[in-house]
Amino acid sequence: MASDNQITIVGNLTDDPELRYTSNGAAVANFRVAYSTRIRDAAGNWTDGETSFFTINCWRALAENAAETLTRGTRVVVTGRLKQRSWENQEGEKRTVIEIEADDLGPSLKWATASVTKANRSSTSSGGNDWGAAVAAPVGAGSNEETPLDAG
Repeated sequence: MASDNQITIVGNLTDDPELRYTSNGAAVANFRVAYSTRIRDAAGNWTDGETSFFTINCWRALAENAAETLTRGTRVVVTGRLKQRSWENQEGEKRTVIEIEADDLGPSLKWATASVTKANRSSTSSGGNDWGAAVAAPVGAGSNEETPLDAG
């Protein structure tokens, strides 16, 4: 992943995540994150500067977890990749937008607390996770192997 263009932003959700499903059944959630800079003026007072808005897209389990967990106003930390998307509108004009495709996301704990609960979903096509079918144990693995943290 060294060649990916990673970006991390911190900001507040402007709305609840919108969860939809593709025709293939993949979950996708979209939401926007806003961030305003704080500027100190000549008198030493803090004021809000320009606000930047970022469109965030997340997929599969991350999308479902975001929709179940996050609400408007929640301060979040988003790590992902910049994606450019182009299309033509109904008038035939070409439009382009740059969005963030989230790889990881969570609430910011700077001014809030969170209670973490492991999601327990089942899926017939992916074995219950984003990684597909379970991986077989390596050759020569004995019974004295430790139990994985997520077993259970």
